[in-house]
Amino acid sequence: MTALLEKKLKIGLVSVSDRASSGVYADQGIPELQAWLESALVDEFDVETRLIPDEQAEIEQTLVDLVDNCQCHLVLTTGGTGPAKRDVTPDATLAIADREMPGFGEQMRQVSLHFVPTAILSRQVGVIRKNSLILNLPGQPKAIKETLEGVKDGDGKVLVKGIFAAVPYCLQLIDGIYIDTKPEVIESFRPKSARRA
Repeated sequence: MTALLEKKLKIGLVSVSDRASSGVYADQGIPELQAWLESALVDEFDVETRLIPDEQAEIEQTLVDLVDNCQCHLVLTTGGTGPAKRDVTPDATLAIADREMPGFGEQMRQVSLHFVPTAILSRQVGVIRKNSLILNLPGQPKAIKETLEGVKDGDGKVLVKGIFAAVPYCLQLIDGIYIDTKPEVIESFRPKSARRA
């Protein structure tokens, strides 16, 4: 069991955008995700990045590749989660999933509703494929940070927990990997029986 716990975390970052992938403007999703992860995670991690258009078949193929071939423990997507016809990231994610984790989407909307009423239009989902967790995040850098980190007051006290508080324990349950976060950014939660001594 100890060998399992010492695996190095591998994260896939996917930005889904017609315009960014065609060079109309620079992608902001992947840099924001990577910067946040570097600020939040205690452990070192490797990253695989993909910048792709809003095409369901390509999103599905990318997610399958990151999980099945690249062996990513965690895949975070950004963009393509609204109600517009080209927003197909959740559809692609559900199509390749083994199991849905509805709590992640529910909590992302709960966090975002503190900032914008249009959060109810978001269709973000969380799923498990094999031994990997895949989470659809919003497309805007500010919203990415908010959903991961949660709602805080002026003194930094957490009012609504961000989704990343549950990610380390989820990864531990599905693949045995042990990671932790810096509590000043996001405090991860796991039962006492699942904590390292």
